[in-house]
Parts: sequence; structure tokens; C-alpha cells
Amino acid sequence: MLDALAPARRRFVVGVGALVALAIASAVVLGLSGRGDGVTPVEQDAEPPVVLVPGYGGSTASLGVLADALRREGRTVRIVDLGGDGRGDLHTQARVLDRTVRAVLDAANATSVDLVGYSAGGVTVRVWMSDHDGGDVARRVVTLGSPHHGTEIAGLAADIAPDSCPLACQQLAPDSTLIRELNAGDETPDGPEWVSIWTEDDRVVVPVSSASLDGAVAFSVQSVCPGDPVTHQRLPANPAVVAMTLLALGRELPVTPDAGVCGG
Repeated sequence: MLDALAPARRRFVVGVGALVALAIASAVVLGLSGRGDGVTPVEQDAEPPVVLVPGYGGSTASLGVLADALRREGRTVRIVDLGGDGRGDLHTQARVLDRTVRAVLDAANATSVDLVGYSAGGVTVRVWMSDHDGGDVARRVVTLGSPHHGTEIAGLAADIAPDSCPLACQQLAPDSTLIRELNAGDETPDGPEWVSIWTEDDRVVVPVSSASLDGAVAFSVQSVCPGDPVTHQRLPANPAVVAMTLLALGRELPVTPDAGVCGG
């Protein structure tokens, strides 16, 4: 095909092809050289402080039962006060989370933390992981009913009543820029062990499969405890979910629990 071209045109085509090949080769080299760099996973057999991240609206009271259960197990616990009305930019909330994590590490003279994100709080944890290099300090991340792939409730609100759908609401729509960016690559980046727990009776995270994370130990409450009618709002206080969370934050690597947790 090149033989049919005029000499000048032939040289131009060959030159462009060489530049394209060089660009591709450079990208491959850069990609390979970056693999495995930047994250040093922490020790998994510790029981570090636990940071609890509330959901949309920022209510810390919703995490009180879980916090008490963790403290009875001897764990140091901090519930994040997101400030404002808990409906603002999730990137801003991630910055608040980062300040809290650093304060907890300093206060406990610790090198790692466990994080539990309830509802939108689980998405905030993922934003923190991405924005603030959380893989170096997070040992475990547990999410409870978190709309990792967005929720149709937020999408509907953003479409039909945008004035009543604050920025966090818009960011939790399935097609939002934030949701697309979080799920464009590895949903469970290197560093912590990931666990996602949800309820099949959720009417806030729609569809409920949005709460599952690729690469995590992921399961619904009902897959372990059939017939447990826990709602989205009751997830952090449900006895079985509390027991599941305690196991996930133990010294052993997390696995899907058996029915022994169902009595709480």
C-alpha cells in the first residue's frame, strides 16, 4: 500500500507510524514501572483504632451501637464528625476523614486504622483512599449498605428535583462523575482488606447489588442469616451485622461468616 504513495507522502506516513509506536511503547514502560509502587500494606494481625464514617446527612448517632460493641471488645473508636449537614462534596468529606485518621493515629501512636463506612460513608472512605493515599494506613475497610455504584434514588432526585438534591446526592447518582471515576479501575485498591455487607431489604441503595465491591469479601446479610429483615437504616445497629463487622475487624483475615453470627 505504501508503494502506491508518492515518496513525500510515504515518508510522512512512516514517520507518523513511528511516533505512534514510540508513544505506545513509552506508555507501556511507564505503566509497568509504576506497578506495585506507592502502597506499603500494613500488618494485618493487629487490632488498630477503628474510625467509623457516617452516611448521608452525617448522623453520628446511627453508629453508636456499633461503636459501643467495638469498645467492649477493647478497641479504640472514633466516629467522624463530617461537619455541616453531611450533604456536601464527598471530596470535602474525605478531607475531614483524612484529618480524623491522622489525629487518631497520632493520639494512639498507631501506624494503621480500620475503617467502617455506613451508607454514603463507605463511598467517602473510597474517595479518601483515592485522594489521600489511604492504602498506606488502612488495615481493613468495611462498608455497610454503601452505594458503590450509585443509587437510582439519587439519580431520580437529581433528574426531577435537582434543587432538592445537594452535591453529595448528585455524586451518588449512578452516572455521576465521582461514581464513574471510583469504578473505572480497581474497585478495591491495594492496601487494606475489603469487606462489603448489605441487606436485600434495602430501599435506599437501589439496586441492592450496588453495595457489592469487586475484589472484596462481599455478601448480603440474608445470604448468611436468611429471613433477617434488616432495613438500610438499621444496618449499623442490627445484632447480626454488628457481629459480622466485629469478625471482619478481627486479627484473622476476613471471610464470609457462617450462621453463628445470626444470633448477634
